[in-house]
Amino acid sequence: MATRAREHILSVTEINRRVRMALEGEFPAVWVRGELTELRSIGSSGHRYFSLKDDRSLIECAILQREASRLRFELRNGLAIEAFGRVSVYEPRGRYQLVIEAMRPAGLGERLLALEELKRRLQAEGLFDQARKRPLPRYPDRIGIVTSPKGAAVRDLITVLRARWPSIGIVFAPVRVQGEGAAIDIAEAIRRFDLWANVDLLIVGRGGGSIEDLWAFNEEPVVRAIAACRLPVISAVGHEVDTTLADLVADVRAATPSNAAEIAVRDRAAVRRGVDELRRHLDRNMRRSLQSRRQRLDHLLEKYAFRNPREVFQEWRRRVAECAVRVMAQTRRALDGWRRRLDAARGAYGLREWPRRLVERHAGIERTRERLVESLAATLAALGLRARAYDDRLRALSPRRVMERGYCLVRGPDGTLLRSADGLAVGDPIQVEFSRGGADARVEKLRRGEEER
Repeated sequence: MATRAREHILSVTEINRRVRMALEGEFPAVWVRGELTELRSIGSSGHRYFSLKDDRSLIECAILQREASRLRFELRNGLAIEAFGRVSVYEPRGRYQLVIEAMRPAGLGERLLALEELKRRLQAEGLFDQARKRPLPRYPDRIGIVTSPKGAAVRDLITVLRARWPSIGIVFAPVRVQGEGAAIDIAEAIRRFDLWANVDLLIVGRGGGSIEDLWAFNEEPVVRAIAACRLPVISAVGHEVDTTLADLVADVRAATPSNAAEIAVRDRAAVRRGVDELRRHLDRNMRRSLQSRRQRLDHLLEKYAFRNPREVFQEWRRRVAECAVRVMAQTRRALDGWRRRLDAARGAYGLREWPRRLVERHAGIERTRERLVESLAATLAALGLRARAYDDRLRALSPRRVMERGYCLVRGPDGTLLRSADGLAVGDPIQVEFSRGGADARVEKLRRGEEER
């Protein structure tokens, strides 16, 4: 019997290991509530060690550096907390402990459940729908700020707003942003802005902190005040990782107060650069358009019609006269044909009434002929008036009319029209055309004129 007992003797390490495995199998994940005490850290690892106690017992706890860095509140002795983790054994000393993975202040669990219920209820009402969110004004004149007068948030907001758009108007409503009554203060300030302040948008928020510090922005009065506000609202609560109900209901959510200022107003320097670029683009387009129109005008001035407008109208008159001759000849041929057919009919039938009908037909033909002649004369007269009107318009556009006032045209050695002296050299032959006559000349001296602006 003694031999059998010695065969089952366990080492201290083995029994501690078995105890650890048994505890971890029985308590793999538990929530424990207690008062934090004996807080300490060992070495530079960043791990934190402490105990949790209630009125009758105490349990040792450990939280590793990675989990400790994620905490949003400061650990201190006497703080009531709720810790989540597994029960294990520290084998070298045989001490069992709670290895913590997450912590929160005691009582926060009930508040988080109430928060989730409020969130579901407001979401069912449609307060978080994207369709009801309004766009921000592109260039606001005045901005309202609802935040604490203390802390870095208000300083960051004003500094960034002034840096980006120095002339922006700022209306500040100082409020409490945490603690008892903070939610009522924030909601009342939003309603006052909506009713009385002449601003274009609101920035509502505060700096970073724990979830308890930000809790006022999760309360129903603040959420409903933002939803009912007729002004666009930017929510700037905490840091980027923090999300409150105020962020969900606001028209725009900013990661930080500084980011809210950047969203609210544009950078004046960037706007000025954009305006300058548009001005340069417009100037280039106008210059290209003017150059194109100038080239088209030069091309028209080089055409034959502008150099010899009288010959063009003489050609038009010749064509009108030829048309009139052809019309008259065709009319005569038609009348002669009708007359021959009538004479043939009269000779073929010899009816008693035929001579009278022939007289009537002849009279009708004469009337038709007179109308045709009158219509032709009216048409020719109208064509003549149009031709004279075109002649007058071309005369008004002709460079000759300008030349009659004392100007002249100068052509280079190759016969092209010159607009400036840039293409000439001393000694080049040129042709000068006056309103009457012309002259050949040679360049003796050049004077360069200023370029057109």
